[in-house]
Amino acid sequence: MTQKMIEMSSRSRFTSKLAGVAAVAAVALGFAFSPSAPARAEGGEAHLKHVDWSFEGPFGTYDRSALRRGYKVYKEVCSTCHSMDLVHFRNLGEPGGPEFTTAEVKAIAAEYKVQDGPDQAGDMYERPGEGKDPFPSPYPNEEAAAASLGAAPPDLSLVVKAREGGADYVYSLLTSYQDAPADVHVPAGGHYNPVFAAGSGIIAMPQPISDGQVDYEDGTPNTLDQMAKDVTEFLMWAAEPKLEQRHRLGLQVAIYLIALAGILYFATRKVWSDQH
Repeated sequence: MTQKMIEMSSRSRFTSKLAGVAAVAAVALGFAFSPSAPARAEGGEAHLKHVDWSFEGPFGTYDRSALRRGYKVYKEVCSTCHSMDLVHFRNLGEPGGPEFTTAEVKAIAAEYKVQDGPDQAGDMYERPGEGKDPFPSPYPNEEAAAASLGAAPPDLSLVVKAREGGADYVYSLLTSYQDAPADVHVPAGGHYNPVFAAGSGIIAMPQPISDGQVDYEDGTPNTLDQMAKDVTEFLMWAAEPKLEQRHRLGLQVAIYLIALAGILYFATRKVWSDQH
């Protein structure tokens, strides 16, 4: 093999390695820039209302004040029917979330009664909640919930990630209750919401939030629209509590790989120029 052929082969191998580094960098960028929720709408895109969420984009972060308000809406409204058993009280104080203080988390947990046991006599008992406990369900089991409401309400831990349209879908659903068109029959106990596609707009859940329903201590207007945004942001955090960490990590890896590709490129140029 001639010297020229050896050089061409070496350059080809380097180009392949550089392309590999670039490909990994692209994957890392995709990791950092990937959307936080599905983009399509379950109920039809025409019915969705888009909100400029603080957590969108590669540099997205959660609005701490919105998360705290959203927790209050969840507690006072949503938790009367819906469980959120993948979220523990201690998560409320972790970085990247509502970031309640340790004392606040203990006080929040203690407001709930949690079944524990068995004790030494073999009996179950109730105690105040602790940071280690998940948010308790308002019903002992799905059968009890279905008997009370007609159907077991879905757990809200992952609801934003589980619905096409993500945060926009949840927000739109909460704010789109209206009178049914004349050609749509709403059965007894049903309600009309064009965002809800599973029943052609017929949904069993009545409008859960109304203006002034929850009092905000920080002076934020407690309108239906604002409360829907706040609780949606809270539910987004519940579904993806490590979002901010993921964004930072993806960006750091992408910057590192891009810098590495640049170093390799200029180092190779230097090596080849010294040989001529």
